[in-house]
Amino acid sequence: MSVRRWAADLAMGVRFAFAGGREGWTRAVLTAVGVGLGVALLLLTTAIPNALAVRHEREAARTDITFDSEQLPKGNDTLLVANVGTDFRDDTVRGRALEPEGPRASLPPGVEKFPAVGEMVVSPALKRLLESDSGELLRERLPDRIVGTIGESGLVGSAELAFYRGAEGLAPHIDGGRVTRIDHFGETDPSSERMDPVLLLLVLVVFVALLTPVAVFIAAAVRFGGERRDRRLAALRLVGSDSRMTRRIAAGEALAGALLGLVFGAVFFLAGRQLAGTAEVFHVSVFPSYLDPSPVLALLVAVAVPAAAVLVTLFALRGVVIEPLGVVRTARPARRRLWWRLLLPLGGLAMLYPMVGQGRANGDFNQYLVTGGVILLLVGVTALLPWVVETVVSRLGAGGVSWQLAVRRLQMGSGAAARMVNGIAVAVAGAIALQMLFAGVDGDYTEDTGYDLMRAQMQVSVPSEVPVAAAAGKLRRTEGVEGVHAYSEGYLGDRRRDPEKNTPLTVGDCAALREIARLASCRDGDVFAVRGAEYDTDLGSLSKPGRTLYLDPTYAPGPKSREIPWTVPRDLKDARPRTGMTGGERGGFLVTPKALAASAAPGLSGEIYLRIDRSAPDVQENVRNTAAAVDPLAYPMTWAATEKSGRFTAIRTGLFAGAACVLALIGASLLVAQLEQLRERRKLLSSLVAFGTRRRTLGLSVLWQTAVPIALGLLLASVVGLTLGAVLLKMADTAVRVDWASVLSMTGIGAAVVLVVTLLSLPPLLRLMRPDGLRTE
Repeated sequence: MSVRRWAADLAMGVRFAFAGGREGWTRAVLTAVGVGLGVALLLLTTAIPNALAVRHEREAARTDITFDSEQLPKGNDTLLVANVGTDFRDDTVRGRALEPEGPRASLPPGVEKFPAVGEMVVSPALKRLLESDSGELLRERLPDRIVGTIGESGLVGSAELAFYRGAEGLAPHIDGGRVTRIDHFGETDPSSERMDPVLLLLVLVVFVALLTPVAVFIAAAVRFGGERRDRRLAALRLVGSDSRMTRRIAAGEALAGALLGLVFGAVFFLAGRQLAGTAEVFHVSVFPSYLDPSPVLALLVAVAVPAAAVLVTLFALRGVVIEPLGVVRTARPARRRLWWRLLLPLGGLAMLYPMVGQGRANGDFNQYLVTGGVILLLVGVTALLPWVVETVVSRLGAGGVSWQLAVRRLQMGSGAAARMVNGIAVAVAGAIALQMLFAGVDGDYTEDTGYDLMRAQMQVSVPSEVPVAAAAGKLRRTEGVEGVHAYSEGYLGDRRRDPEKNTPLTVGDCAALREIARLASCRDGDVFAVRGAEYDTDLGSLSKPGRTLYLDPTYAPGPKSREIPWTVPRDLKDARPRTGMTGGERGGFLVTPKALAASAAPGLSGEIYLRIDRSAPDVQENVRNTAAAVDPLAYPMTWAATEKSGRFTAIRTGLFAGAACVLALIGASLLVAQLEQLRERRKLLSSLVAFGTRRRTLGLSVLWQTAVPIALGLLLASVVGLTLGAVLLKMADTAVRVDWASVLSMTGIGAAVVLVVTLLSLPPLLRLMRPDGLRTE
C-alpha cells in the first residue's frame, strides 16, 4: 500500500468530517473539544519546567540576605537590607527595608527608585490587599505611604505579597542574618544542591500519574460518535470501497477531529494562561509569560496527538465489520481475553522490581524504568477495566425497569462504558499510589521542632536596643495574649576577641527563670549557674567567682561587637537544668534584672514567649501588629509542633495543583463524553418515551449506566493504586503502610466528579426524552 493511497484516503476522511453535514460537524466538534482539553493540559505541562525555571531565576536575581559572616565595608555602591517580612493569616508577606549608603547602590529587580523613610513600593497583589477591607489589620503594621509597585521582574508570581520600604539607622543592627550590607542583588555563586533520590522519585511519579489520565482521555475523545460514524461508513461499501479503505477513511475523520482539537487546545491554553495570571493554587502563582511551552515538547504534542488519533481509530475498528448493508456489531461479540491484559501491569511490576529496596542510599532511581513501569501499571487499568465490566455486567440480572434498561445497555456495549471511566480510574489509581508514597515518606521529611506548645504558642525576637520589659508589657496588654515570659539573652566569652570558651547569659524575672531551670529559691538580685545542662561544657571553668568575662565578644571574621566586661559575683547560686519551652536545656548564667548593670543591656537581645488564646479572633495578627509597633525589626513567629522539608512541601504542593487541573479536565471530558452518548441514543430515548416509559425511569437508567462502570473502575483503581503504592514504598525502602483515609478520599473525589457530571447531564437528557425526537426530515 503506497503512502499516496494512505494520504488520499485520510484526506477523504477529513473532507467527510467537515463536509458531511450537521452529523459530521457535530462529531468533529465533540472530538475537538475533548482532544482540545487534553492538548491544553499537555501544553500546560510542557510549560511547567519553564515556569519553575523562571521562578527560580527571579528568586535568585533578588537574593540579598545570604547569612554571610563576612561583611562588606561601607562604600558608595553599598546598600543596607533588613528582613522585615511578616505573615498575614495563611499568607507570607516578603518584606525588605532598604537604606542606600551611596549614589551607586543597586536597586532591587522591579523597583525604579528607592523609597524614602515612611514610603514603600509594593506588589500589585499586596496593594489590592491593603486597599481592601480584609487587609485592615495588615495595614496597621504597614502604615507607610505606597509610592509605586514592584514590576514583574521583581516578583516570582502574580499573587505574591511583597514590599520594599525605606529605612535609616540599620548599620548598628548588622548581624549577617536579619540585617546585612550588600553591593548587588542576586546570587554570586548559586549552588546546585543534589536532590534526594526519593524526592526525584516523587517528581517522576507525580508527572507520570498526572499525564497518563490526560493521554487516556485524548484516546477516548477521538472515538466519540464511533457507532454512528461506522453506520455512515457502511454507505461507502455500497460505492465500492473495500474494508481497509473504509478504515483509513474513518481514521481520516478522527484525524480531522484531532487537528481541530489542536486548534481548540491552543485556544484553551492561551485562555488558561491568561487566567493563570489571576489565579493562585495552594499559594503558588505565576505570570502568564512564565507559561511558555518548550518548542520541542509542543511540537511533540502537535505530532503525537494526530498520530495517536489515527492509530486508536484503526485499533478500535479491528473487531468491527463494516458491510454495504450495515455494521456487524450487534451480534454477540467474542468474550474478551484476560491473559494479554495482565501482561501490562505485570510488565510494569517487572520494570520496577529491580529497584525494590534501593532507598536513598544507593544513588538515583533509573528514570526510564520508573517512568515505563508506572505507565504500564496505570495503562493496565485501561486494559483490565473493559474485561472487568464485561464479566460483571454479564452476570447482572433481575431488578427494576430502570436497572434492567441500564444492565441491558451495558451488556450490549460495555466497551463504551468502560472507555468513559478509564480516565477517572487511571487518575484515582495514580492518586492513591502517590498518597501512599507521600504518607510513607512523610516522616523522613518532617522534623520535630521541640517546641512545647502547652507553655507557649508564639515567640517575638526584639533588637538589643529595645527594652525587653517595655516590649513584654505591650504584648501582655494585646488582646488574646494570656501569658508572657520575657528574657534578655547573650553570650559571655573568656576574652574580648576570639574567645576559646563561652557560655549563655539569660536575664529574666524569677517566674521566667523558673520556666528554664529548677531554682531552690529566687529573688530579684540573684545570679545562678545552671550546672549539668546539655551542650554547655565551658560553664565549669567560667563560673569562678570574681572572674571577668566579656558579654558579646568579637569573633573574626565579623563586625566588631560590644565586648562588655562582666564579673562573676561572689554569691553565685547553683541551679539545675530544665527542659525549656523551645525543647532544649538552657545552661550558663541566669541573672535577675537587679543583678545586671544597665550598661550590659546593649549586648543582649530580647526573646519573648507568649501563651495565646487561639479562639480569640485574629490573635496572631494582633500580636504581629504589636510587635511591629514595638520595633520594625521585631520578629514574631508562630510555633508549630513539626516542620517539613521545603522541597518535599513544594513537590506536594505541585501535586495538589496538578491534580486540581487534571480533575477539572476529567470533569469537563466526562461531561462531553456523556453528552455525546446521549446524542447517539436520542432516537432510542424518544422511542421509549413514545411507548410510555416514564422519564424518571429513564433518568435512573442513565444513572445506573454511569454508576456501575464507575464503581467497578474505582474498585480496580484502588487495587492497582495500592499495588503501585506498595511497590514504590518498597523502592524507597520504607515500611508499607496503607493510608486508608487517603484511599477513601481519592475514591470519594472520583465518585463526586462523576456524580457532578451526571447531574449536569440531566437537563439535556430531559430535553432529549421527547416523542418528537423521532421526527425526521
